[in-house]
Amino acid sequence: MSQEFHYKLIASDGAARLGEVHTPRGIIRTPAFMPVGTAATVKAVYVDQLEAAGADIILGNTYHLMLRPGAERVARLGGLHTFMRWKRPILTDSGGFQVMSLSKLRKINDEGVAFQSHIDGSRHMLTPERAVEIQCLLGSDIQMQLDECVALPASRDEVARAMQRSLDWALRAKTAFAAQMETGGARPGQALFGIVQGGTEPDLRAQSAQALTELDLPGYAVGGLAVGEPQDVMLRTMAVATAHLPAHKPRYLMGVGTPIDIIESVARGIDMFDCVMPTRSGRHGQAFTWNGRMNLRNAAYAEDMTPLDPTSSCPAARDYSRAYLHHLVKSEEYLGAMLLSWANIAFYQELMAAMRLAIAEGRFAAWAAETKARLTSARKS
Repeated sequence: MSQEFHYKLIASDGAARLGEVHTPRGIIRTPAFMPVGTAATVKAVYVDQLEAAGADIILGNTYHLMLRPGAERVARLGGLHTFMRWKRPILTDSGGFQVMSLSKLRKINDEGVAFQSHIDGSRHMLTPERAVEIQCLLGSDIQMQLDECVALPASRDEVARAMQRSLDWALRAKTAFAAQMETGGARPGQALFGIVQGGTEPDLRAQSAQALTELDLPGYAVGGLAVGEPQDVMLRTMAVATAHLPAHKPRYLMGVGTPIDIIESVARGIDMFDCVMPTRSGRHGQAFTWNGRMNLRNAAYAEDMTPLDPTSSCPAARDYSRAYLHHLVKSEEYLGAMLLSWANIAFYQELMAAMRLAIAEGRFAAWAAETKARLTSARKS
């Protein structure tokens, strides 16, 4: 495996892209879905199950890990991969989104964000440089710049200020990452991604994407979407961003989302995704299947001895009856959340594999139309 980080475009079908992100810890097949491991764990799922399901990469959360157990401690314990027993690539976000959500506990200026921990009230300062330092201590393969994510709706002036601040922080992050590389804090093959901001203003998104492209970063993310805006607005805004991003770099849409949102986003040139939805839904008794989302709390499943999906390669979806899953969910047994989270992670990986095959065979548009129709017309119990 090459020590250099790079993206290889294998095939295109319309704007949909089949590719590979090469890292020293392995290849990430794209389109890719990254299960979210907020605190060095994908909730209720073993790393062996993630690997068996086909996950090439998972996501860790800088904000939560810097507070507990602490980035320096994780570094002393061998880094995040060793700590959580995951050998494949890890992407860490910058912590910016979580800090920005602490509206009553943080203060932002051009230097960075001062905030209080939601855990114990301790005070911290997160700057673009500190965000890079933390992610280097964690040892993540793909790191995100610190950005300012504005809650929508917001005024154009507010969005423009946050977009420009995010661009300034991207340059500082790039400089800090280069310094880490020189001193050995970062290693060859690690990569820093920039984040396109600009709310739902097309010209601001284009300006952000063009300015980030000039920094020649290894990859780019589209942030600040899927925060309550209508789907058509999200998709239109995303398409503006991807149109101004280089074709030879990976594109990551942060925090998305539903199976249909992912299909629509791949159709607009996005390569990588993350979302808590598979595991969060699993903990609340919901399963994602090719026949739509199922609420296992529903009494209709109380005596249904069929599995979630008899064709699935995942034991949780294939070998356990809906009646048993219904019983576990209604009884609030831990095993219910574990099985449904496992099944949902597996479904998302099956979805990505199906998209990769459809792109490779030049039939993505037909596959997408058929799959969206199947998911939207299915039972929504």
